[in-house]
Amino acid sequence: MRALFSALPLLSLALSAPVLAQGDDGAAWWAHVQILADDAMEGRGTGTPGYDRAADYVIGQFKALGLKPAGVDGYKQPVDFVEQRIQSDRSSAALVGPEGEAPLAVPGDLIFSGGGGPVPESIDAPMVFAGYGLHLPEVGHDDFAGLDLKGKMVVVLSGGPTTISGALKSHARSERAQWLAAQGAVGMITLVTPKQVEIPWTRRVALAGAPALYYRDAALRETRTPFLGAQLDPAKSDPLFAGSGQDFATIAAAADASAPVASFPLAFRLKAQVDATRRDLSSPNLVAVLPGSDTKLRNDYVVMSAHLDGYGIGTPMKGDAIYNGAFDNASGVASLLEIAKALKASKVKPKRSILFAIVTAEEKGLLGSRYFARRPTVPQKSIVANLNFDMALPIFPLTSVTPVGYDQSSLGGVAQAVSAAMNLPITPDPFPDRNVFIRSDQYAFIREGIPALFFKYGFKAGTPEAETEKAWRANLYHSPFDDVDQPVMPAETAKLNAYVTAVTLQVANAAERPTWNEDSFFKRFEK
Repeated sequence: MRALFSALPLLSLALSAPVLAQGDDGAAWWAHVQILADDAMEGRGTGTPGYDRAADYVIGQFKALGLKPAGVDGYKQPVDFVEQRIQSDRSSAALVGPEGEAPLAVPGDLIFSGGGGPVPESIDAPMVFAGYGLHLPEVGHDDFAGLDLKGKMVVVLSGGPTTISGALKSHARSERAQWLAAQGAVGMITLVTPKQVEIPWTRRVALAGAPALYYRDAALRETRTPFLGAQLDPAKSDPLFAGSGQDFATIAAAADASAPVASFPLAFRLKAQVDATRRDLSSPNLVAVLPGSDTKLRNDYVVMSAHLDGYGIGTPMKGDAIYNGAFDNASGVASLLEIAKALKASKVKPKRSILFAIVTAEEKGLLGSRYFARRPTVPQKSIVANLNFDMALPIFPLTSVTPVGYDQSSLGGVAQAVSAAMNLPITPDPFPDRNVFIRSDQYAFIREGIPALFFKYGFKAGTPEAETEKAWRANLYHSPFDDVDQPVMPAETAKLNAYVTAVTLQVANAAERPTWNEDSFFKRFEK
């Protein structure tokens, strides 16, 4: 890894970075979270009045901090969408085999996805199982090799070989719907092994009624032709393999061990009717800039991002229908506001400009950040890096950090230098098959060839912290209980904010731009 960031001495960093957190108990950060996650914001659903109220609050904070507008309409960059809502009560599905039809409850057994583009009204297609569903011929792995995909419903399984990095597996999963549609497949069903379940199926069913979004501009869409995405209840996966000579339990055990999983035709067809309603809506990204102090480097931009949107108002749980999204992701927006305040107050001024992008529609597939990364409000080539905040969980002490993507670019060297100075060692992603690499907004910048990091609390698998994090995801994640009444450690987030502030200053003040590592797969996206 190249030692790019020698322009700021590590000694200076070690002395200045902790000062940013001195006396900071996180109270100001938590105050922002309390406002953004208040019931009055109605969960900040994309395109809703609650989102707009939250946006007005953020813009007010930008103004109070003296950050300059950097959108196309003041601080706003409007993004136009089509909202697609699956009408499950008017939809149906069945497995059709030699012994007739076996109905699948929608959404009880099978959940249709409305994202990516328009869904087909009906499907009657043979099915094929494509193992892990990873198309990576560059590294000698292609689960689709030899399969006839045209007109097929393709079934894929969670997991993948340990010989392939978590980042690369995640990338392949993100791209496969687009690739499969281009091969003529009509849809894809995703299976998860019981041991890899993150959110219980009953809660996934509760979220099934939430509207999905895709771009109104067809040129930006993931798929250009109707394509059906779906998830199957892990407990109902075994019947899918009847008559194929294979059984789901054996396949799932292999996947849990990251062992090879074969691809083969299934004995069933999927017959489905999909009813969906659609309407146009618009929701803005919010963009502000802290101009750089150097007359030359100020024309470069370090983009700091966090998503403002949440799940809005949804299926009630224990009488509560507001999905407040306190940690996901009012917390990340609040962190960026506090980092902006720290950068303004810092004696060390950023030489490059810092662009704060508070984006919309992350929960709908990173749509706001993808729009910004592809159509930024500054020249795309002037963006040198993205530093992203999303759902850093202040539910146990911060003793290490996981800057997702640190092994892909020279930004990893910056993160490691700051970690050494602040006594916050880097811990690799403990669960790489959870797809964290593609599940937040930094991935939108990576797809455009821009080096990026996504900051998380560090912990190792098999520790009490891992159990705490797992329980939070199972019980509070994407639910009405991710609110301001849950236990929180604000001072721990203040430490993480100070860490990210120090990383930001290093990136902004380095003589050279960040670069991809020579062996990084994502170097190919460089423009």
